[in-house]
Amino acid sequence: MESKIKAIEIALKNEMRERDFYLKQSEKSGDPLGKKMFATMAEEEEEHARYLKELHDKLQEKGKWPGDISVVINETNVGKVLDELTDKVNPSNTATADDKEAIKIAIEFENEAYIFYKDLIKQADSPDEKEIFTILADLELEHMNSLKETLLYFESPADWFAQYEKPTLDG
Repeated sequence: MESKIKAIEIALKNEMRERDFYLKQSEKSGDPLGKKMFATMAEEEEEHARYLKELHDKLQEKGKWPGDISVVINETNVGKVLDELTDKVNPSNTATADDKEAIKIAIEFENEAYIFYKDLIKQADSPDEKEIFTILADLELEHMNSLKETLLYFESPADWFAQYEKPTLDG
């Protein structure tokens, strides 16, 4: 059980580090999409941290995997940010090299978290444990994919529109 508690502590520390990074980037970004994307990511990492803290406390209290902890974690809203703002902002006007670099760093954070949770799935002893880590891994993967999409939007809006908006030719 000690190794599970330690793993949750590592996950909690990582979620808080990511939250702090996203908050800082949200404040720094002058781009409306970057600002909103980073703020949303910070909120979601905060929620993951609260969930992991509750799990950690129950693991310590009970000395075993808690059967009374919810396996429901809110879905991510990061993908919706891009969908909502693409009609309203022009990325070539305000997205900076710093915004793009921060997104690349964030993609690495999310990839590391995804791999970490996938490893915890393999080590899980119960279906509830597997389900929790599967949900967390899926959320991190979704974050990573949304960040990659945002990076493409910032670096090449035309390519983003061609890939995600599926334009049609009228004729």
